[in-house]
Amino acid sequence: MSKAQKIRKAIITAAGFGSRFLPITKTFPKEMLPVIDKPIIQYLVEEAAEAGIEEVIIVVSPGEVAKFEDYFYGSATNIRTLMIRQGKLDRWDKVEQVFKLPKITIMPQDDRLPYGNGRPILTAKALVQHDEAFVVMFGDDMVLTSGKAGATKQLVDYYTQTESDGVLAVQVVPDDEVDRYGMVKVKSGTEDQVELVIEKPSRGQSPSNLASYGRYVLTPKVFDYLRADATGLDDELWLQDANDQIAKHGVLKVKVINGQWMTTGDPLRYMKAHVQYMLAHKKFGPDFARWLKQTVL
Repeated sequence: MSKAQKIRKAIITAAGFGSRFLPITKTFPKEMLPVIDKPIIQYLVEEAAEAGIEEVIIVVSPGEVAKFEDYFYGSATNIRTLMIRQGKLDRWDKVEQVFKLPKITIMPQDDRLPYGNGRPILTAKALVQHDEAFVVMFGDDMVLTSGKAGATKQLVDYYTQTESDGVLAVQVVPDDEVDRYGMVKVKSGTEDQVELVIEKPSRGQSPSNLASYGRYVLTPKVFDYLRADATGLDDELWLQDANDQIAKHGVLKVKVINGQWMTTGDPLRYMKAHVQYMLAHKKFGPDFARWLKQTVL
């Protein structure tokens, strides 16, 4: 370990099938589902940009490359022309913000690699293996920080202030939810050093209330253990298996993020996240809160 340097790249994993959202995900990537007026993936790219990331690598299913490229790079001149004709060019300003995002590289997942949440990260190995460190973001995890520093910036800042081989974002969860997540066991005598992460422990058996979720700062050391021949449970390639090896042979830390982590991985939790983001929205939030209170509650 050495003095941390600027982290320039982030990998966003967006190659899942989204089967819980069928039939819409038959032709529409789950990470492109809207939250208010932007797709989930844009929130993640903006979060990375706030942290100073210069290149965002989005790993997608091979058949969906064009869909992501069209969103981030498509000119949509017909819409702009219509906005000019209608005198509503101010609506186009939000599209211009998309074009001002950091460099975005869309790459197809290598389906020759074993299935698992480590596959998209290993797919992007050649683009990050020479960097001092890089960020990994899971495409179905959002973190609402309501005006505070974003989750990725908090994680990057923490990494640069400490010496480690990686940092995991964690959130404190109640006892009745520990069996849903990977729960962190902290090394004895430390406050933030990982011993291992126990996947979905039984209630009452969790080593802590710290749940690990889809925000990481990793170093190329992860590829010593994240390999095509290093599959684990169900013959899948698990990022956490590699992280456990880093914790065993090096220093892996956790950072409790100041914000609310929400998964969008199924329709119910996606809708809950949507509601939370709507309530926090400066323009729509107050009216939506009044409607929610009067009509629903």
